[in-house]
Amino acid sequence: MTDRLTDTLTHRGPDGAGRYSHPAGDGEVHLGHRRLAIIDLSETGAQPMVSGGLALTYNGELYNAPELRAELAAAGVRFRGTSDTEVLLESWRRWGTDCLARLRGMFAFGIFDERTGELVLARDQLGIKPLFLLRRGAGVVFASELKALAAATGGSLQVDHAALVASLLYYWVPDSRCAFREAEKLPPGSWLRFRPGGRVDRGRFWHLKDVAAEGRERARAGEQPDLAAVVEESTRRHLLSDVPVATFLSGGLDSSYLTALAARDRPGISAYTIGFRAEDAKFEAMPDDLRYARQVAERFGVDLHEIEIAPNVLDLLPQMTYHLDEPIGDPAAINTFLICEAAREAGVKVMLSGMGADELFAGYRKHLANLLALRYQRVPRPLRRGLSGVVDRLPVASARRGYRSVRFAKRFLSFAELPEETAFRRSYTMYDQEELLALIDPDLAGTVDDVLTEHADIYEDNDLDDPADFVNRMCLGDARMFLPGLNLAYTDRSSMAASTEVRVPYVDVEVVKAAFAVPGDRKIVGRQGKAVLKEAASSILPREIVYRPKGLFSAPLRAWMSRDLAPLVREVVHDGVLVNSGFLRRDALARMVAEDAAGQRDFSKHLWHVLTLEYWYRGATSGSGQSQAA
Repeated sequence: MTDRLTDTLTHRGPDGAGRYSHPAGDGEVHLGHRRLAIIDLSETGAQPMVSGGLALTYNGELYNAPELRAELAAAGVRFRGTSDTEVLLESWRRWGTDCLARLRGMFAFGIFDERTGELVLARDQLGIKPLFLLRRGAGVVFASELKALAAATGGSLQVDHAALVASLLYYWVPDSRCAFREAEKLPPGSWLRFRPGGRVDRGRFWHLKDVAAEGRERARAGEQPDLAAVVEESTRRHLLSDVPVATFLSGGLDSSYLTALAARDRPGISAYTIGFRAEDAKFEAMPDDLRYARQVAERFGVDLHEIEIAPNVLDLLPQMTYHLDEPIGDPAAINTFLICEAAREAGVKVMLSGMGADELFAGYRKHLANLLALRYQRVPRPLRRGLSGVVDRLPVASARRGYRSVRFAKRFLSFAELPEETAFRRSYTMYDQEELLALIDPDLAGTVDDVLTEHADIYEDNDLDDPADFVNRMCLGDARMFLPGLNLAYTDRSSMAASTEVRVPYVDVEVVKAAFAVPGDRKIVGRQGKAVLKEAASSILPREIVYRPKGLFSAPLRAWMSRDLAPLVREVVHDGVLVNSGFLRRDALARMVAEDAAGQRDFSKHLWHVLTLEYWYRGATSGSGQSQAA
């Protein structure tokens, strides 16, 4: 079974393979590993790493490994090599689970103690690295990807329809759920200990809710973090590597800031950026991000590689669905995969990404829109009703181009008068309750209630109860749901599919602490989101980059839907597995397609996700696990 697991994960570690086995209670423990060699490329960094009765298989990077190594060496520990894996193993030997809160980085690991027969699984504070597990009797199977568990069980896992309902709502599966019924994800900032007698202990070593509450107290006490210094220090740490490191550079604030900081430390560093076919970008009314990326590269002496994305989406759609593990309907995963593939072909194994800044510093349109909604609710009702009627009648697209401002207006009015949590959910999810109920099998109505209640429970589980904390409540909700459920998930899976490691300097424990010590009225100032980060970035970046309109790390979906994918949409609506199984209702889907084609509503994102869900479901129910050819 260990070989089946690791063979499925070869793309995550093409540089080496290892396995370990040892008696444990009445059974045995088997650990396997696929290696992507980044720090200590020699055999002293190979895994599973076995030393002094401990065996470790670990995926990730520790950016404070040098300090931990120095502290352990001062206490008498003798190291054989220079890997962070050995630092982690020796930290565990010295401090046990207490070492977890001291780790600064991204990690998911399993560590076995030969003396006690205990196996402990742990996952990093923010859920950057994945850890899936499957309990079987008194035993457990775990892996970095769900497809490995599916392969190890011979494709016998059952689809969890509640998780699919959640994925329809969000266009991704929340970290609290799993697309297969028997499997689960280890929550961020937590550990599980399996004892030989079958007892299982669970612990949490880090909780975002507490970090946000502590941040608010720091803000109230007038303690303002030096954000520029915190981001600079995090970026420098994230460059730690024995192989070449490059950056994503979209030309937007987040990636430009990181690239500029990285170029200070590593002159001549490479960066990768994307452009789209001219006709696609025009149809989608996409901003010209390339111009800004070139400007940053020239200013900071960065070696810029430009990739035009004109993908064969008909081939890439099933390929990406396979790699993403669960139904994730964000086409940005394709961008990440193609950039990482190009970087890998050029010999680059490590990339820095600006992921996380929008969630932590209120950079998404939804954050500003929800604040504006509070003001809109003070407009007299007759005026609101009149405006709503006018916007409702406007088309979102003509045959030749899309109208982005109309799409935004329709979106805004769909949630502007709702209570806080409901409005926030509606501002970024795909359907309201009635639309979702009309789309799925009527027997799943109770599941819709469960999924919506779960969102409310997570959103409202905080100590930020002051009305002035609204922006930070949204940021906390995003950091707990949106970030691990979507953005970190697709970033990990699509980069590792190209055998490349993506690091996220904004999603660092020290940056997160600093972010929640910033009051909401410094994150959104006037109509300016991420105001405090822009202020910090102004010390190194030109104003034209810092204050340019926000771009989208996405894809020209409307263009793809109306051209490349139109026949596939028709096939899935009329004869798809989801429709034929009764999970989705043909009439509701057909109505969405018709309204989208007529330019009345923009359902391109919804239909893209239906396609990803269809391909995922075909693979998951084919009887052989997830099949790339499905």
